[in-house]
Amino acid sequence: MSGRDQGGSGRYARELGDRWLAVRLGLAGRQHQYPEIVALRRFLAHFRVDCVIDVGANAGQYATMLRRDVGFKGTILSFEPNPAVFVALERRAAKDGNWHVHNIALSDSDGTAAFNIMAADQFSSLNAPVAQQDAIFQSRNAVTQTVDVVTRRLDGLWPELAAQHGSLRPFLKMDTQGHDRSVCTGAGPILRLMAGVQTELAVRPLYAGATVYRDMIDLLAEAGFAPNAFFANNKGHFPLLVEMDGLFVRDNLLAGGGPVHAGA
Repeated sequence: MSGRDQGGSGRYARELGDRWLAVRLGLAGRQHQYPEIVALRRFLAHFRVDCVIDVGANAGQYATMLRRDVGFKGTILSFEPNPAVFVALERRAAKDGNWHVHNIALSDSDGTAAFNIMAADQFSSLNAPVAQQDAIFQSRNAVTQTVDVVTRRLDGLWPELAAQHGSLRPFLKMDTQGHDRSVCTGAGPILRLMAGVQTELAVRPLYAGATVYRDMIDLLAEAGFAPNAFFANNKGHFPLLVEMDGLFVRDNLLAGGGPVHAGA
């Protein structure tokens, strides 16, 4: 079989797989996740990512999606500061020897900080919610409790993680409800080790101090990352978009740069 024929059959098989994924997600009411999953399948495989840093893991929904839908088999390092939710995260990760969890918040300083636990725990954040919100968010994104949590900078933590888990080609995913910029600041020079970054982009910010999407795109551009894909991050955005996720690739990989290594 010629290389052209092999490429055609491979593309056909991938398209069939994507169609079956669309059907499966639709039946489960998860059709809004289709663009994200397809983008991540291609990105993580193409850039040979072998470690995902899952910041703001909640109960492990993203990591579970990586395993079940994306087919990612590498190391997952999940960070979740909410002590109650962390119990569920730890229980889920215990079944997976390559999934490691940490009950801390990544931020721009080492120490402790007040963490806002919201009525719907997936909205919990180091940032306070804004006063005026759409009705769909108002009752769920309301502070019910505040707890002190440990905060760490990624640049101080990464050498220990890299030594523990080997030479990694990392990818940074952030879902911190308005705190992603602080995570990037705390990554310092480590941010440039990432093959890619996935971040929430606030079109209409739900949190005080949150970085609006244009500024976050500019921040990542200054750090050397170019947009790869954008997609809405839930199915409840109508008639106006509130948030989306952005997937960014380190720009020197686009120019045929060498492999990304933890100590590069």
